[in-house]
Amino acid sequence: MADSAREKQVLDDVPTGLFVDGRWREAAGGGSFTVRDPATGDALCEVADGGGEDAMAALDAACDAQAGWAATPPRERGEILRRAWELLQERMADLALLMTLEMGKPLDQSRAEVAYAAEFFRWFAEQAVRIDGRWSTNPSGDGRLLTMKQPVGPCLLITPWNFPLAMGTRKVGPAVAAGCTMVLKPAQLTPLSSLALAAVLADAGLPPGVLNVVTGASARTISEPLLADPRLRKLSFTGSTPVGRALMAGASENLLRVSMELGGNAPFLVFDDADIDHAVDQAVIAKMRNMGESCVAANRFHVHEPVADEFTSRLAEKLAAMRVGRGTETGVEVGPLIDDDQRHKVSDLVDDAVRRGAQAVTGGSAVDGPGSFYEPTVLAGVDESAQMYREEIFGPVAPVYRFATEDEALRQANGTDYGLVAYVFTNDLRRALRVAERVEAGMVGLNRGMVSNPAAPFGGVKHSGFGREGGAEGIGEYVATKYVAVDL
Repeated sequence: MADSAREKQVLDDVPTGLFVDGRWREAAGGGSFTVRDPATGDALCEVADGGGEDAMAALDAACDAQAGWAATPPRERGEILRRAWELLQERMADLALLMTLEMGKPLDQSRAEVAYAAEFFRWFAEQAVRIDGRWSTNPSGDGRLLTMKQPVGPCLLITPWNFPLAMGTRKVGPAVAAGCTMVLKPAQLTPLSSLALAAVLADAGLPPGVLNVVTGASARTISEPLLADPRLRKLSFTGSTPVGRALMAGASENLLRVSMELGGNAPFLVFDDADIDHAVDQAVIAKMRNMGESCVAANRFHVHEPVADEFTSRLAEKLAAMRVGRGTETGVEVGPLIDDDQRHKVSDLVDDAVRRGAQAVTGGSAVDGPGSFYEPTVLAGVDESAQMYREEIFGPVAPVYRFATEDEALRQANGTDYGLVAYVFTNDLRRALRVAERVEAGMVGLNRGMVSNPAAPFGGVKHSGFGREGGAEGIGEYVATKYVAVDL
């Protein structure tokens, strides 16, 4: 099948309505918004533009389904997730192409995301039967203490555009396993992967009302009435810190249980005893995966002075050789940024750094032509006064800073309001453990440029948020503890 014909078929197969109470429907107002290909700017399709009335219909369905879903045996909940994992594997090629069309990342990265997203369903299928309480003796001896875990209730899940499938499964998986119902609001820029996910879960046997998906051009129009409704019991959000603050303010009215996975400003520390070849290879992964549009992307490269020149030149050589283009094309390693607004932000940060004395070793400019492309860029001589030292770049730009001592490296690494992830490269075991303990981050990549794993707790500290997704901790975000005092 010709590429264009296959793209059309994949787009024709994905639902474009709202998914409420197990049925696909139009928005109450009948409106729609356009989803565009960031590599070309062309329209891909029209998607239902849901609003407050649709949000409340979705919450009604979630509330009606909550009691029955909570009473569903954990094994049955787990088997639904297991079937959904299998379906994601079977549909990987189509889901990956759909993701590349709406988000822009190269097809091999989209396939990797589908596999990663599916693993959250397999992991939480196994966790559904491991929600444990405890039975203990009252210290006074005159009774027993019974502790049980119960689902928190209906949840609002808000996902970002950069990992449109994995961020959905990372939230939906534990909610399903714990016995919670949901309203999912995907990002306006990339709603198609979430709609395809809803279809997968329906085919896997998820009962009507357990998962409801409301797409819309205005996130506030959907989230505000939901946050104001006392029936909603939890909010889970992945996105920027400013938006997270605003959502927390709304969630405070009804004292919702809240999980926040927010912005990052990840330091990548390279000490002079590190394996430089390995550090450079891992730096490419940590920086360039998803075109740098990742909250765990390396944002600041802090390199020990004796190896700074060597590291910088080797990293620049690697990035300069990467092929930029539409993600559907063979051999492309760097796709477009999500839209022109994001490209302008990246350009502004680079221009600011250059005005403050930085030099572009490679790249440093937007790519002419259709689409929101930016050159893979390495900057040397970046001053700490540059905006990109404090702000998340979210693009294919690697600024290199120098340090002389371990204490200076940690001062630089911790000199930010954010604390999601840090990367540390050293072959000195004692230094590795010292730095891992002292760096202010919720996750540490020790001699590796990727930390994401469904079996591990993902999350940060400081302005990067709170709560954990994945690992044994992930399901704990969706259960409440009840204590029963037993008189024998």
